[in-house]
Amino acid sequence: MNGDGETVGKLLAGGADPNTPSEGEEEGLALCAAAAWDRTEVATTLLTAGAEVDGRETGGWTALLWAAANGHAATAKVLIEAGAEVDATNDDGDTPLSLAARRGALGVVQALLEADADPEKHDGDGDAPLDIAADWVGVHLESALLDQIEQEGWEYSVTRRHTKDGTELITVTGSSADGTQTEQVQAQRGHAAVATLLEDATGVHTPIDRLVARAVAHRDLDEDAETWWIVADSLAKRGDEETYEALSRLCVSEDPREREFGVDAIAQFGVSEDDKPYVDRTLPLLQRMVTTEGHPQVLRSVLAALGHQGDPRALPYVLDILGRPGHTRTATDAIALADVLPPDDEEGLALLIEMSQDDASDIRDWATAGLAGLQADTPAIREALAARLTDTDLRTVAEATSGLAARGDERAARGAERVLAESDDEYARDLVSRPPADG
Repeated sequence: MNGDGETVGKLLAGGADPNTPSEGEEEGLALCAAAAWDRTEVATTLLTAGAEVDGRETGGWTALLWAAANGHAATAKVLIEAGAEVDATNDDGDTPLSLAARRGALGVVQALLEADADPEKHDGDGDAPLDIAADWVGVHLESALLDQIEQEGWEYSVTRRHTKDGTELITVTGSSADGTQTEQVQAQRGHAAVATLLEDATGVHTPIDRLVARAVAHRDLDEDAETWWIVADSLAKRGDEETYEALSRLCVSEDPREREFGVDAIAQFGVSEDDKPYVDRTLPLLQRMVTTEGHPQVLRSVLAALGHQGDPRALPYVLDILGRPGHTRTATDAIALADVLPPDDEEGLALLIEMSQDDASDIRDWATAGLAGLQADTPAIREALAARLTDTDLRTVAEATSGLAARGDERAARGAERVLAESDDEYARDLVSRPPADG
């Protein structure tokens, strides 16, 4: 329960049975305790030592049910990978998905849906996960939590912090006047995103204006606009004329936040790996916005959207934005430029090489990745990639190594050796370990 992985390991090595339930005040199973408190390392150790992944405590609670109820996505993933039953129910009929939906635990819901949890399985009260999540959308979470524990004469405090899945965790704590009693309740502000995922999973076609309202309302609440992007992705996947027209209208809305969302959603509308059926309509719309848009954040979305089209016709407009006085360079610049850069454009290539030397590591990383992925093979590209083999950022080194390997350049071996010796980043290590043909 305390997450002391070293001691747990010693006890197990000494013969402790991971499936022996504890007794007394903290009765229950060790794996359930680790899941309830998000002790991912301990959970992994217990599972390796033979802990039953679906072992049940009083009330029929399994470790995955505890992880879901408390919003612990990392531990939930460990349990799922170990074979936990994703649709298990406790004695009250709660499922991991219904518990996660009630809490607003976006990360857990994503993990469960990826593991094929049944999105339509009802809980003991007859409510489907979508019903549960939808009931919380638009609710003032702090007030709702306070209602659950409010007692006369007690004092209360509210704290807010972002969880690992990007949603805001609201904690309401109450204590009696004499300080002898305390009670605490929590929920995550992820219900709108959860409801959107469950609507997609169950085939519910939610009106566009309602989805847009969700995205806009949560734009500044999530750590990295998680709800915003989940809604944008949901609309983009529809691929129908009605939705496209609605997003087009948002792009010319008087509200800059609506324009920003319209651009972000329409940028990936109907796009699949091999097909972009709307590019000939989307590209002119975005090109026009390059001329008319005055809001910096919306223009940043337009830049990203131009890059997402992957069409060389967008290059002059990308260069226009990047070259404007006062433009602040970000990683988006490098991504967009690389995505629309044809092999023979000297101006664009020179700018991308310049970005690969930027002071900001994320810009260098993305620019180097862009150079590595270009179809062209020139001395300038090779030298720019080779220059990054001594970079302080090992992901950038890995990208440069991948690009050199794809071009058959012997200097790639030096980069691979360095990354494998110095980096524990799984992505970087995998990148330099791929066969050159996959680079």
